[in-house]
Amino acid sequence: MPSLKSHVVSFVLRYSRKKAFSSPENLQRWIAYARKTENHQPPALLRSRFDITTRSVDGFPVYEIAPKAGERKRILYLHGGAYVFEITPYHWRLIGDMARRLGFGITVPIYPIAPEHDFHSMFGMVGKVYRQMLDETEAQDIVFMGDSAGGNMAVVLTMMAAEDALPLPSRHVLISPGLDVSLANPEVFEAERYDPWLGIPGGLEAVRLYSAGINPSDWRISPLYGDLSVLPKTLLLTGSRDMLTPDNLIFAQKARAAGVEIEVVLEQGMFHAWPLIDMPEARRARDSIVAFLTSETESYHAKADKLSLQKTDRGVTAHNLATPLRS
Repeated sequence: MPSLKSHVVSFVLRYSRKKAFSSPENLQRWIAYARKTENHQPPALLRSRFDITTRSVDGFPVYEIAPKAGERKRILYLHGGAYVFEITPYHWRLIGDMARRLGFGITVPIYPIAPEHDFHSMFGMVGKVYRQMLDETEAQDIVFMGDSAGGNMAVVLTMMAAEDALPLPSRHVLISPGLDVSLANPEVFEAERYDPWLGIPGGLEAVRLYSAGINPSDWRISPLYGDLSVLPKTLLLTGSRDMLTPDNLIFAQKARAAGVEIEVVLEQGMFHAWPLIDMPEARRARDSIVAFLTSETESYHAKADKLSLQKTDRGVTAHNLATPLRS
């Protein structure tokens, strides 16, 4: 049963953040307000606990959390925010938790966002960041991790690297990724009704602002339609009350059919990007991420097998994905 805190967070989201995605006009208003308050810098507590340096790529900051002594692995973390909002303290808390528990180095690009910038600027910048990482780290030691829009970017960046014949990252961790914005799947419309955060009208406006006129069905915008066979071993976390989940499950099925080893955590009752929030379900999700990246225990793999999409061969409908919470 979902925790009490998740009920509270869901209620707050529905009567606050959901409004931002209820119409194009509302999204524009939220963006304008956000520009007055956003601060991409790591919180002071994080700076006090880790060795964090900053450099610039294309005029945008890139934060580097140093790995523990002797650790070679690095995470490229791509934050969410519908391509239009900046990194938040919630992202930084997750990043800090991963740095503490894993000891990996973590690279966090503060990439250009829309509407001031577009797809080409975003991937021009993060592409350079990845190439610089490859100058210092073997691809087998690099992990792409991203939430929401950042999960989309992680998949697209890997596909672009494959096109350029670059070495590819060893693993993906995708948290509530947005992998298809074409609205080709009718189940998304039903799932939206139960989503306390996201909405189709505002989401489409965000896509319009960043996509530089590229067709929504193009793999660069909706990687569900790209060459999934190039993807590395992947952990995908998605919640039953997230309108993106129907497409995420299709992505997982297609990726598995393309030969990708993919593990799915489908958390019942959870909303978009729940692992960022401090609550029991988020702690469980973070445990899954750490286990996936360190292969700590056999019990994790047994649990992942139970959650595998192989158990859903008959398909999962938007209705049973988006069952309303009950006390």
